[in-house]
Amino acid sequence: MQAGDAPRYVAQLAMGAARARSDAPAFIEVQFPVSKLSKECYKERKAGSGQTLSPLGKWWGRKPLVLVRAILLGLLMPATDDPVADREVFLAAMTMDDDGMLRRFTGQVSPADLYPFCTPRERSEYFVTENGKPAWRPGLSAADREHLKRRAFLRMGYDNRLRFCLRPEEIAGPSDAAWERINAHLGTNARNLPELVRQLGERRFGQVPRVGDAFCGGGSIPFEAARLGCEVYASDLNPVAVLLTWGALALTGGGPDVVQRVSAAQRRVFEDVRRQVEAWGIERNEEGWIADAYLYCHEVRDPLTGWWVPLAPTWVISKKKRVVAKLVPDPTTKRFTIEIHEGVSEAALRQAEEDGTWANGVRCPVDRDGTWLPPAQRQVTSAEQLRGRTGLRRWENEDLVPRPDDVFQERLYCIRWVDPTTGERHYRAPTAADLARERQVLALLQERFAAWQAQGYLPSQRIESGDKTEEPIRTRGWTHWHHLFNPRQLLLHGLLAERAAKEFGVEAAALLLMLGRVANWNSRLSVWDRSRETIQQTFLNQALNTLVDYACRSVSGLETTFCAELAAAPVAGPYHLQPADARNVDREADIWITDPGYGDNVNYHELSEFFLAWYEKRLPVLFPGWYADSKRALAVKGEGETFRLALAECYQNLARRMPDDGYQVVLFVHQDPEMWVDLTLVLWAAGLRVTAAWTVLTETSSGIRAGNYVQGTVVLVLRKRQGDRRGELVDLYPEIRAEVERQLETMLALDPKDDPNFGDADYQLAAYAAALRVLTSYSAIGDIDVERELRRPRPKGERTPIGQVIEQAVRIATDYLVPEGLERAVWRQLGPEERLYLKGIEVEAHEETREGVYQEFARTYGARDYRMLLASRAANRTRLKTPSEFGARDLRPLGQEGFGGTLLRHVLFAIYRAASDPEGDPRPARQYLRQELADYWGARQTVLALLRYLSTKPAGLPHWQSDVHAAQRVKAVVEADTL
Repeated sequence: MQAGDAPRYVAQLAMGAARARSDAPAFIEVQFPVSKLSKECYKERKAGSGQTLSPLGKWWGRKPLVLVRAILLGLLMPATDDPVADREVFLAAMTMDDDGMLRRFTGQVSPADLYPFCTPRERSEYFVTENGKPAWRPGLSAADREHLKRRAFLRMGYDNRLRFCLRPEEIAGPSDAAWERINAHLGTNARNLPELVRQLGERRFGQVPRVGDAFCGGGSIPFEAARLGCEVYASDLNPVAVLLTWGALALTGGGPDVVQRVSAAQRRVFEDVRRQVEAWGIERNEEGWIADAYLYCHEVRDPLTGWWVPLAPTWVISKKKRVVAKLVPDPTTKRFTIEIHEGVSEAALRQAEEDGTWANGVRCPVDRDGTWLPPAQRQVTSAEQLRGRTGLRRWENEDLVPRPDDVFQERLYCIRWVDPTTGERHYRAPTAADLARERQVLALLQERFAAWQAQGYLPSQRIESGDKTEEPIRTRGWTHWHHLFNPRQLLLHGLLAERAAKEFGVEAAALLLMLGRVANWNSRLSVWDRSRETIQQTFLNQALNTLVDYACRSVSGLETTFCAELAAAPVAGPYHLQPADARNVDREADIWITDPGYGDNVNYHELSEFFLAWYEKRLPVLFPGWYADSKRALAVKGEGETFRLALAECYQNLARRMPDDGYQVVLFVHQDPEMWVDLTLVLWAAGLRVTAAWTVLTETSSGIRAGNYVQGTVVLVLRKRQGDRRGELVDLYPEIRAEVERQLETMLALDPKDDPNFGDADYQLAAYAAALRVLTSYSAIGDIDVERELRRPRPKGERTPIGQVIEQAVRIATDYLVPEGLERAVWRQLGPEERLYLKGIEVEAHEETREGVYQEFARTYGARDYRMLLASRAANRTRLKTPSEFGARDLRPLGQEGFGGTLLRHVLFAIYRAASDPEGDPRPARQYLRQELADYWGARQTVLALLRYLSTKPAGLPHWQSDVHAAQRVKAVVEADTL
């Protein structure tokens, strides 16, 4: 857009106060660059501990900051009659356009990275080859290199660019030139994002936008909203979540001065504790080495052999340094000595792997007489047998170590030491002196235990039984939260808590968060990572996983955990936060953005009690008016009518707390179609109508939902439902069809072919969203009683009227979205399995590899068993079988139902025949089709259409190459066939 066009947009945006504020669609209601945004979310997630809010502590499923920024800008930026310009301006504001990415470009790119994106002339002028790899030509100036880097960078695709870019949050925002374009299009005069947000907010709402989040979790939404200059309200029923959000706003958002003060307090407390540990001499040996990590294992008496067996799934300690533990049987005591060997052979490494003594039960490596048994002859006594019919003894508060008659004993079997003079690490079995220091640690803790519990330096809470919290009670007999920590861990954590209590103000509250970090990274549930020789956090996933072997940090190992380096990213807007039930929130917001719990995906209320046990007594002191209770009974959890009612009450209240021209955005992970029905009822009951829905990939394969679980977040945009619109269910179908097709046409028209924003799942989601838009625009539909539907139990699999409407919308979409390269007339002739297979090829061509996508399409098309069509179901490597991979056995006639009776199966078999023919002759394949198809000549044009598709669509897939060539040969002879 030219600068001279600005008056047209200014006039358009200023058209009548009522329309400008209530009716004018926002950018996010018309389009959203989900492909680029998904890649930005992935980059942020892959930053791991380098994410802005990660150093504050653990929360499950924090939403990426870049997604929150995109949602807010998408809500505030208007949609004009120039959607291409709208998209360009949005990307410029997000620094996701060429100019913005050049600002984010670090320049840290090698000649090998650049070479594929250079022209032949550039390759000859700028590079030489050294050891078979491109290298800079000697004599090139720094300026020449920089110019080439920028040119080559701009030729890269988005994925490659991101490898060499900072995240949007890590730079100051768009360039001056970009601001000229942004302001010209929007009629603003901003020079930074908070100014833009203020001006757009005043235009839409008459004030700086007020943004609320009543399920604030880890604080991403309130933090990014405040950083953009919004007035922010944040609450959560769970006080652990509110404390983390406070940390985001007050510490990270407090800027460099606050971060510096907190850093000094961290260092003061930690060094004080280190001096005390050194004075006690409990982490230094006779050689002057300093302990770095302690490795423990449980030990049980095997009922089959009578031997006391130390437990570990493998006795490899370090794969890289070839360190193993070796069990040496002592027939006299029926126990094992554990030796530690460094630098062993590959054979010894494999042996240590095979000699693991735990496989969901004890696996004793010797017989009753102490004779070593080959792995195949070792019997397993299950964990249930060990626990017995009455279960394990329940530990009492004063229990810090197992009692002599407990089933699970505990044993220190290895210590990693650091030589302070050389920095070298050494793995050693504990000596008698080391074991004496272990006893000293226990004695020191026992002296302080009662007082520390009374003062809140150590947890004193019992573990309340629940879906997740039952695990440590059932499998170990632990009844109090401090039982999840061994004496050394409790002593170190108690020292840190005691010294931290002497601090005041922001520093004291910040140190409470750091104690939560320490607890997460140093417990009896902390895994020893044998590949990287590191100690992992307790919450590798959303569960309390009891272990048979674990690792414990020394005080030096806790340094980077307690003295976590906080980011300094000042917030620009005011904020208010409190622990509160979303049903009782009394603050007003123009925009509510929420990511609620649903269907017990994560039991936040239970898992957070792990941290709350450490905060219990200090939290109300540091934050008067706050409670220190997880409020389990009030949590929105479960499924069915209980879940629906609780969530509906929350959103009814939030709808009351927003103006008529306000917005709500609900972040929803789509996994079960029944959840869509539930969500429709919840939003309908709350008086909200859906205006848009987008899917953004927000989880990496190592995130909270890994592998074939859902990795995308649905962004639902909602407004208040106005008026009293009534209709009959039967009359909705034509409206839904028109809405689905309008939505798909809009998305297809907006999607650039060379750099698509939308994937197959996005178009399918559009059908769900279109159905919700129509449904939620009505205040009443036929005799559907929303309140009754919310309250009544619904049997699994029941097809409700609303569910049928949503299914119909998806069927409309599947008829409309014909795979590119297939005629619509052919598509309409195909059965469920045929559609799934052909659509799956298109999915593969788009580099989609999640099984969930195939599951969803199978459900949509009504394909009963999609798994028989798959060559691989490995996480994030799912793909279809090729004709050759099906082979003769799977492609022979399978009957007249499902895939076995389809025309496509015959075509695939013909391709297989041609591909497997030694001479590559396609004529036997043609003869097969003539013989097997009852109406060969009547079906011939459809057969040719399928062959054309199968000879072109998968052409870019390496595993399809021989079959593509075979399909081309078969197509040629069928085309040439005559009566």
